[in-house]
Amino acid sequence: MGRAICELFAAEGARVVVNYSASREAAEEVAAGIRANGGEAVAVRANVAVDAEARALIEGAVERWGRLDVLVNNAGWSKVTPHAKLDELTDEIWDRTLNVNLRGAFYCMRAAAPHLKQQQGAIVNIASVAADTGAGSTIVYAASKAGLISMTKSFARVLAPEVRVNALSPGAVHTRFAGWPEEIFPAAARRSPLKRIATVEEVAGAVLFLACGATAITGENLRIDSGLTVLGPA
Repeated sequence: MGRAICELFAAEGARVVVNYSASREAAEEVAAGIRANGGEAVAVRANVAVDAEARALIEGAVERWGRLDVLVNNAGWSKVTPHAKLDELTDEIWDRTLNVNLRGAFYCMRAAAPHLKQQQGAIVNIASVAADTGAGSTIVYAASKAGLISMTKSFARVLAPEVRVNALSPGAVHTRFAGWPEEIFPAAARRSPLKRIATVEEVAGAVLFLACGATAITGENLRIDSGLTVLGPA
């Protein structure tokens, strides 16, 4: 999803900072592809769960490009852990999930806020329908995304009227995230009202809408899940 978001924003004329924590090769590939197509992009390593690194990421973007208009909090981590096996949900999984998914988003929003206010900018937080269903890869992952949606509303109040803050909740999207087995994706497609799952390009389009087109929307959470949420638990 991060690749699709970066490429779409670059195609629309944005100068893009591609953040990565461990996937340097993939991030450099995305940035190089954008530059090859005439855009402007740079890959920057930062662990957003560390306040100093999140601040350096934001300040580096402003120093390089002279301004900051949009922040997309797409960093996320999870490890598939059966919900019923409570003892397998270790403190390590709890800490890493909350540090990346929730604390990292807070650090980035806090660092970006003064710059975004100058540009009447926007923030889009990538949450998950797990926040609504309580399902997903782990109990703590669902909780972290519910917390992110709540924090989205808080920041929408705090940063208004200059900055709009919204969340986007994908359902099943065919990516490598969390190492889900391949069979879950066609199963989700068969179950959904639309008989398919959202693509990464559709997720990117929704992010672009919230960041640039939804000029009267703030504090909201947009689901992009082919209608799976309305069906309730499987």
